[in-house]
Amino acid sequence: MIDAREVTCRPRSTGALWCFAGLGAAGAASAAVLGAYTGVAAWPVLSLLFALAGAVALHKVTARVHADAHGLSSRTLLRRRSVPWSEVADLRVRVRYANMARGEESRKVGVLLRDGRRWVLPLPRTWTPRTQEFDATLAELRALHRRHGSAGTTTEPDDLTVISHRTTGSGWIGSLALCVLLLAGAGLAAWVAPQAGAYEREWESAAPCVAGTPAADRGDCLSTVPAAIERTDPQRPKKTSWLYFADARPLERVGVSKEAALEFRPGDRVRLTLWRGEVKKVAGDRHVWRDHTPGAGDFAMVAAGLTLGAGYPAARVLIRLRGRRRPDGEVLPSALPFAAALVVTALWLLPLCHLHPATPFTSRTATVGTAVGTLTTLTLLTWAWRATRVRPPGEPAPLPTGATDGEAFLPARFLEATDYNPHHFGTHIVVGGDGPPAVTPHPGPGRFAARPIPVSRLTLKRIRRAGAGDPDTVPRTWHIAELDDAGTPVRLAAAPVDLTRILRELPPVTSPV
Repeated sequence: MIDAREVTCRPRSTGALWCFAGLGAAGAASAAVLGAYTGVAAWPVLSLLFALAGAVALHKVTARVHADAHGLSSRTLLRRRSVPWSEVADLRVRVRYANMARGEESRKVGVLLRDGRRWVLPLPRTWTPRTQEFDATLAELRALHRRHGSAGTTTEPDDLTVISHRTTGSGWIGSLALCVLLLAGAGLAAWVAPQAGAYEREWESAAPCVAGTPAADRGDCLSTVPAAIERTDPQRPKKTSWLYFADARPLERVGVSKEAALEFRPGDRVRLTLWRGEVKKVAGDRHVWRDHTPGAGDFAMVAAGLTLGAGYPAARVLIRLRGRRRPDGEVLPSALPFAAALVVTALWLLPLCHLHPATPFTSRTATVGTAVGTLTTLTLLTWAWRATRVRPPGEPAPLPTGATDGEAFLPARFLEATDYNPHHFGTHIVVGGDGPPAVTPHPGPGRFAARPIPVSRLTLKRIRRAGAGDPDTVPRTWHIAELDDAGTPVRLAAAPVDLTRILRELPPVTSPV
């Protein structure tokens, strides 16, 4: 058992952090002096960047956390905080994903006070998989809390709450801000769509200029000018390629696509079509390039896409609001069902917005397609609402149709080695049929190597969600039934529906001690 009398956390590499802080201060001062001396606007900006880098390094190097019998205290560059253990309700782990591609996590210690306020300690901090020192420090802090906390502290060594973006207890302000930002972009695109539609109609209705029309009046008509290509400059697909002309009349160069820059050759004679001072078409014997004029359909499609994109963070906020009454650390349902409904909606809504941005009900085909698509979207949203229901652990789950007929091999496992689960060999539990419930190392069929479960010895204590103290092989969406096996605690893990069926097959288990 850990018997720590005090814990002190300091940042690593303090020498390097002090060096960065000094360099930031020196760089900020030097850039400020040069800016005042030369008057160049770039130097004050560089001075600000150096100052920010130095402040970050100074904030990290001055962070301290200390815990002893009197309480827990932390210190940073801008704030000092100290609380006695009697005000601390729990210590938990705060997880942030530092590298999603590699699966690396940033972990900090969170403090839950008895008045409901939350507090994240600046130290200790670690990134997976280098967690040994972090885990040891956290264990010492939790030991001090159990020893010196007030009466009624229920924190146990195995009851570690882990807060991540997938669990209750984490914030939803970021998702809400992203949703509002996307909706603002959608509103802007919808506001621009009528203007873009008018501009597109004017371009499509423009007629060639009549001979003798003054140059000042040729803005709204199409004028054609001959030119010769001097050279081409193809760039990468996401960058603008250029066509350069031999003479500077009417312009020196024009931006085109990479394909057009590769098709044209130096020396090609081309005809430039100008409208309102812009080159809208480059026509030659080898290739014809036309400038794309975005219309109302393009902006309407962008507005619809941004609105659908805002639906996913909105769904995450909705799921968190539905689980707000659950204890912190419980895994919330995934928002993927709502994402599937949004993707299916995009398949019919985006083409409709592009083809009929202002009048979606002008044709019978568009009206029928809109009605069918809307009905499909409503059906999928209803399914997503039901699929993302926050079901508390232990609540009876509905059994699938025909689940009680015949034998069923359910993915489940006992987390302790027992006489019916030697060396953790069981991967499934077979229920139903003529035989008793049994542990098997295979998904069936047949009861080869099955070990019967002594149901007369088992008693249910509680059902909970999988947590940080459970093996990593247990999916976090599973539930765990804590059982008493004639005085020996054992844990049975399975998906909620499968666990409900297994417990229903074990009548003696349904009577808690």
